[in-house]
Amino acid sequence: MPKLTDEQLTALKELPYWDKLKDIVNLYEVGILSQDKFNDEILKARGKYKPEPISLGIDMVFVEGGTFQMGDEIGDLPNGSRPVHKVTVSDFYIGKTVVTQAQYKEVMGTNPSYFKGDNLPVEQVSWYDAVEFCKKLSKMKGVTYRLPTEAEWEYAARGGNKSRGYKYSGSNDVDDVAWYFGNKLGSLGSTNPVGSKQPNELGIFDMSGNLLELCWDWYGSYTSDAQTDPTGLTSGTYRVLRGGFWLTGASFCRVANRSTLIPSYGFYYFGFRVARTHIVD
Repeated sequence: MPKLTDEQLTALKELPYWDKLKDIVNLYEVGILSQDKFNDEILKARGKYKPEPISLGIDMVFVEGGTFQMGDEIGDLPNGSRPVHKVTVSDFYIGKTVVTQAQYKEVMGTNPSYFKGDNLPVEQVSWYDAVEFCKKLSKMKGVTYRLPTEAEWEYAARGGNKSRGYKYSGSNDVDDVAWYFGNKLGSLGSTNPVGSKQPNELGIFDMSGNLLELCWDWYGSYTSDAQTDPTGLTSGTYRVLRGGFWLTGASFCRVANRSTLIPSYGFYYFGFRVARTHIVD
């Protein structure tokens, strides 16, 4: 008879929709469900999960500005995350979660995602798609939305002025705050419903895992110079990706880790969250 490993069963029990999975697990372990059918049923339950009725409004978190040390303070990430340098950011707002498929479809009229589910993050979108989403959302809401800068993203991921100095966004234990390779469900690795891990100090979810996240900036090497509200290079080849995703190791989930992408490409391992500039009356 097929049987889940203790690690797989523990990972399933941590999911917020475990009650809907118990019968599926039992049917699999008594041999009624094949491996392929079991995988399908798990993914189906994951896609249907809604912690509450979905609101198509974008929940934003206010981030009070401040100064922080940006980059890899530990010194074991790739060189692109160094040198550590002082950065000051102004007040801004950032999405409590990445944009969901329901939200993207409401604004754009399409859902390009590989893994389907209203409360799963939208993926397979390019940097240009994300910018267009922000433009259309801004027109709908009468408020200007945009992608976060890389500095804003890292400052928010670190917990802003409430930071406790965690290695990951909200904890020193990656399993508390991130979906990544170490807790993906065996061969069932995929995105998970937004907000299903613990938030960080600011109440922001999933900044260390689930999906890599698009930022505004062109990718460029760090310098040791202090900066205020940096927005990256004026041109380049690659845009910045931040965070980790469901198939990366724990080190890639660190708040200082940087990745890149060609802006016209879209894949199933990255998405985006929106930001807004704080306007002082």
